[in-house]
Order: sequence, then structure tokens, then C-alpha cells
Amino acid sequence: MSVKNYIELNCERFLEELFSLIRIPSVSAQNEHRHDMLACAQHWVDLLVSSGADKAIVMPTEGNPVVYGEKIISPHLPTVLVYAHYDVMPAEPFELWKSNPFEPEIRDGRIWARGADDDKGQSMIQVKGFETALKLNLLKCNVKFIFEGEEETGSSSLEAFCRQHKELLKADVILVSDTSMVSPEIPSLTTGLRGLAYWEIEVTGPNRDLHSGHFGGAVANPINVLCKLMADITDADGRITISGFYDDVEEVSPAEREMIAGIPFNEEKYKASIDVDELFGEKGYTTLERNSCRPSFDVCGIWGGYQGEGSKTVLPSKACAKVSARLVPNQDYHAILTLFEKYIQEKAPKSVKIKVTPTHGGQGYVCPINLPAYKAAEKAMGIAFGKTPLAVRRGGSIPIISIFEQILGVKTVLMGFGLEQNAIHSPNESLPLDFFYKGIESVAEFYREFK
Repeated sequence: MSVKNYIELNCERFLEELFSLIRIPSVSAQNEHRHDMLACAQHWVDLLVSSGADKAIVMPTEGNPVVYGEKIISPHLPTVLVYAHYDVMPAEPFELWKSNPFEPEIRDGRIWARGADDDKGQSMIQVKGFETALKLNLLKCNVKFIFEGEEETGSSSLEAFCRQHKELLKADVILVSDTSMVSPEIPSLTTGLRGLAYWEIEVTGPNRDLHSGHFGGAVANPINVLCKLMADITDADGRITISGFYDDVEEVSPAEREMIAGIPFNEEKYKASIDVDELFGEKGYTTLERNSCRPSFDVCGIWGGYQGEGSKTVLPSKACAKVSARLVPNQDYHAILTLFEKYIQEKAPKSVKIKVTPTHGGQGYVCPINLPAYKAAEKAMGIAFGKTPLAVRRGGSIPIISIFEQILGVKTVLMGFGLEQNAIHSPNESLPLDFFYKGIESVAEFYREFK
């Protein structure tokens, strides 16, 4: 039986198993869902065993548990460690969803639900690809699985878990499906990820909210101060103004810039897809360079003062923001966390008090394209999608990838099947049905090719 035939015969079961996972609202950012995290972890144990794993267990961490599974064919064969995460982003605002985010629906050839892509859909692709390869006797390696429940909140417990269970997780390569491709027509493999640094900022002015008529113009407004501080972090050319920020940034080589320029990209379609009239970024770089090979800074949330119905003429006591910087390989996120705090404290006026709290971060990552596992993934995706995938860097961050390399000493192949249009982290997240099945085919073919 061929890989395609096996998938066709089992496609409805594969889909229902994915739906059973999606229906568990495993939102790691919200304490009200802690029991759902445990339920989702246990459900993954059952799915891994039914898919052919020799064993699967729930293992405790300081936070949400890790699911570990394995299929050991022979200790003399190479081992692939499959990493994924079972937690999802909050679904709010619910009113923007066209259907219940935790009751998956198929519409217009797509699966619509929170986690349809990130990462339940993609992790199910890995597991069903493994099952397909196992059933068709294509597996020529051992396979281990590590599924965590804190990726969307920074993987805070996973580093300690990896150090504690280093021998258990021993492998020759790590395989991850948690990235995206260039477009539906252009398959690609991710060869680089940006790092991340994240902070929360609190600006405090007067000891209480004040009447803006009695005090306006005489007392510094924390919201005004915070907005100016944030706005000044990038200049008119899109450069980040924090002293020392670019010290370790490695310039993209002419050869790589030429490769990036060769990636099919329509800027007009890109703007239309997000409904903006003009793009903005660091001067001297293209859009694809800016969102993959260059660092960036963004305010992710900002609040303060009165936000209820009607008007209230108040000068607020506090203003807060959540901000992040995407980093490139070579930049140490620990150093960037410190540089940012120093910059804010130096720039803040004496009329307010500033508190900067680093929350999480991670290093960038680059995968060599001459790895045997990369070559196997390249050939496998070529079979499933009908054309050789491009090698591209992506702008997102998966902090645990660099930690894996530091602790386990192995490289990761990023074999993702997402698309920008899938709207991960946003309302109406989705995954094309044909990508779900082509992804499974790609993973099964990977195991045929990997030796």
C-alpha cells in the first residue's frame, strides 16, 4: 500500500482525532484552564499509544506537564526526537470568531478552530505521519516524542526538564512542525528563527488618578510619558535606538540576500492581505529581510486610565505596556533584556517612576542545510507537494529550539506546514485540509528517506 492510499483510507479517523484534541481548551496563559492542560496531556498519551508508540506517559514539571512517548526499534539505529506543544493561545475576543473556537468546523476546505494550525494540527501531522510510516514499514529509526504545555507562555519549565532528563531525550536530530511555508504554491523549510526578548513596563506618576482640569499641564501624565518612551525606541529609519543593541547583529551575506531576493514575493498582495496602504521597516532592507534576518521592536499591549463608556476627564496614576524585541542569531537575549531596562531607566523623566520586568526570551537559531535530516525533509516535502521546498528564514521565535541545541547537543529540522493566512494567534485560525494530509504524507516520506 502506498503512503497516499493509507492516508486516504484513514483520513476521517485522522481528522476526528485532531478534533478531539482541539475540543480541549488547553490555554496555558489562563489559570482557569489548568485542568484542561492536564486533560490534554493525558489525551495525547492515549493518542500516541494508539498511533504506535511503545509507551507514552505524562511527566511533571514545575508548570504544566510534559508528554513523553517513544518507539524504539533498535538501539543501533538513529533516533529522531519530535517536539511539539499542546497548549494554545487564548481565543479572545470570542465575538470575532465565526464559529466556536473549540468546536472545530470544516468550511471552504479548511479546518477552523483555535489550534487548527498552532500547534495541534501540526503536531497531529507529525503523529499521523509517524503512524503511517510505521504501518507501512518505512520506519528506519527510533522515534521519541516530547510535547510541552507552556510554549505559548515562554516554555519556562522545559529547560529544567531537559537538563533533568537529558539521557531520556537523547537523539540524533529533532523534528518540529510549528513553522510556516512561503505560500500555498511554494513549499519551504525554515532554516532560521529569530530570538525573542519580552518585558512588562509600569509607569507611575501621582499617587492617585487626578482631575485633568485641576492638574493637567502641571503633573506628568504616565500615559503620555510611556507613549513617548515607546515611540522613541525606533527612529524615522526604523532603527532601534537602544545603545549597543546592534553590537552582535551579523549582517546578512550578499549570497543570502540574493537567495532571499529570489523568493517569490508580491508586496502589493502582502499589503492587501493585511489591509495596509504602506509598509514600514528598517531602511536599506527589503520586507522579507526585515521580517526574518533583522531585529525588530514592538509594543504588544498598552493600557492606563479610564476605558469605560463615555468620558472621564482623568489624569491616570499608572500606565503599563507589554513590549517585545525579535532578535537575530548572535544576539544574546539576556544581554538585550539588560540593555533595554538600562535604556528605559536612563530616558525616563524624574516626574515618573519606572518599573521594567523581563518576562521571558530565547536565542535565535540557524539550521545547516547539509544535515542528513534536512535533506530527508527536503526530499519528502518535494514528493508530497510536487516541488522541492525553498530554504528560508522566518521571523518568528521558538525559544526552546536553541535550548535543545545547548542541552542536548543536536540540531533541529523545522518542517512546518502553516501559512500566514492561517491566522495563528488570531480569531478564526484555520488550516487547509489538503495541507493537513500533505503534511502527513511529508512526514511519512521523511521516515522513508531518513537513515
